[in-house]
Amino acid sequence: MYPPAVEAGLTKLPRGNVRRGKRGYEVEHRGMEFSLSGHAALSLFVKLYNIENRMSTLPSENSIEDASNRSFWMPGNYQPSVKRTEDAFQACNDIVACFQERARVERQYAQQLSEWSTKWKPVVDSSPLYGSLLKAWQCFLSSADRLASLHASICRSLVSEDGDRVRTWQKDSFHKKLFGGFKESQDIETGFTRAQKPWAKRLKKLDKVRRAYQKVSRKEHAARERDLHAQGNPDVAIDKQKKIQEDRELVQQEAEKVRARYEKVLEEVNRYVPRYMEEMESIFDQSQDEERKRIVFLKQALLSIHKHLDITNNESVRAVYNELHNTLMSIDEHEDLRCWKNTYGPGMPTDWPHFQEWIPEKKTKKGKKEVEKKGTIEKSVMIGGVKVRALYDYVGQETDELSFKAGEEFLKIEDEDDQGWCRGINDGGCEGLYPANYVEMV
Repeated sequence: MYPPAVEAGLTKLPRGNVRRGKRGYEVEHRGMEFSLSGHAALSLFVKLYNIENRMSTLPSENSIEDASNRSFWMPGNYQPSVKRTEDAFQACNDIVACFQERARVERQYAQQLSEWSTKWKPVVDSSPLYGSLLKAWQCFLSSADRLASLHASICRSLVSEDGDRVRTWQKDSFHKKLFGGFKESQDIETGFTRAQKPWAKRLKKLDKVRRAYQKVSRKEHAARERDLHAQGNPDVAIDKQKKIQEDRELVQQEAEKVRARYEKVLEEVNRYVPRYMEEMESIFDQSQDEERKRIVFLKQALLSIHKHLDITNNESVRAVYNELHNTLMSIDEHEDLRCWKNTYGPGMPTDWPHFQEWIPEKKTKKGKKEVEKKGTIEKSVMIGGVKVRALYDYVGQETDELSFKAGEEFLKIEDEDDQGWCRGINDGGCEGLYPANYVEMV
């Protein structure tokens, strides 16, 4: 009797491979014979044999590559197509979060533009610049205010229009299950599973007979090796050679039977392939159609976002910058210099020294308003008057005031009083008061 541990191991060895001998145990393995002394040595051999046998049943490098092949047709490899539903739902969340953050950027930019304009407005208004140059600088600030309003509206559009649009579509297109997941992905997975179940069973059966065939093929190969080694070997008895040859023939017959069964199962699998492909492609086309709808919607959503962000085609922005450009182009150095000359330079109206006759003061009763206009300082009357030209239109507000148009020439017959009024007479003989700074000397 062998020890229990060895006995258990021997049951896994081919029959006749181990027998008791004069010097311990005689073992035949791969056509070779050798002796083992002691139970420990035999136990070690059994373990090594079993490890070797398991290694021989492991898939080869090619079969490992086949197992790692992510072909759609292999069982379970449809999962990426099922997972697209959850991926699309998450993509919607990411798109909304992404452009909500962009909306905050737009809002902050609008606030910064407005703050910048408010800060610089009093500085610009009190600037020593004048005329068209000052207007151009002020136009930059007013343009910033208008752009701030525009970017604030972009912020609102990204949140209230684009974000709400994606959220609404997401709610209508993805239906969550009570215990997690989505109905849409469950429907696709159920279809794939139903179509693949018969195929998976056939593949499992095929794999079983394939392994059986490979196992018997290895057994046949070992028997053939033993037979070749035994033939013509004087150390092997004739009876032993005959026994080895009979074992080889039995193994060959068994291999032929297993091979025939393997080929039959393989033929059944191949006959089922067209039907399997048709059913799988039908479910895949459904998933493709759902994905197509998602892609089309998200494309339109992104185009809408682009439309709101693309201020280059916004008519309001064009109007802002066109107005700013026109204001800048209207800067006229000649007009600004002429205005300065007439306001602060040689073009200012001046009463040059001349001979003045003394005229007795007429004692007339004057109204309070006339006294306020003419002041209390006595005015000199010009003999013949001084010729002046109107710079601006003026319409008299009282009956004693003179009206004229810009460019009209007439005579100034009294100097300016302390209220800034002069007296003049036009070609029609109308006499009256007028603002001194509305005319220039001719």
